[in-house]
Amino acid sequence: MVLWYVIMNSPTRESELLAPLIPRAATGRPRVEDRQVVNGMVYKIRTGVSWRDLPERYGPWKTVYTRFRRYALDGVFTQALQQIQAHADAAGDIDWLVQIDSTIVRAHQHAAATGRKGGGTGRTNRTITPSADPEAD
Repeated sequence: MVLWYVIMNSPTRESELLAPLIPRAATGRPRVEDRQVVNGMVYKIRTGVSWRDLPERYGPWKTVYTRFRRYALDGVFTQALQQIQAHADAAGDIDWLVQIDSTIVRAHQHAAATGRKGGGTGRTNRTITPSADPEAD
């Protein structure tokens, strides 16, 4: 998301590459500027403020929220990331070396509720059931 913000605000070829990915409404009210709305999305994600507390300089909070949700559901962010990666990979700017860390942190022996020495059994009667539609969560 932050990378998309940087690219959208740079007057370079990358912003021209991503401009077609932003959905445009053919009819209806005049739109709030796309860069302004994307800046609002980034501000919300960076600061963690609620949608209603977005500063007015990003436009109406409802507009920013609605576009964020629509872009997320339509896969706009995923497509943008794929475009950025493809462009950077073609230019040789990505080093695909991967490092895996398998650090293990052991808990203290008393942290496990094993039921010894009169402690709790460590079991509950709660049942967790998966959602029927995981994408809706």
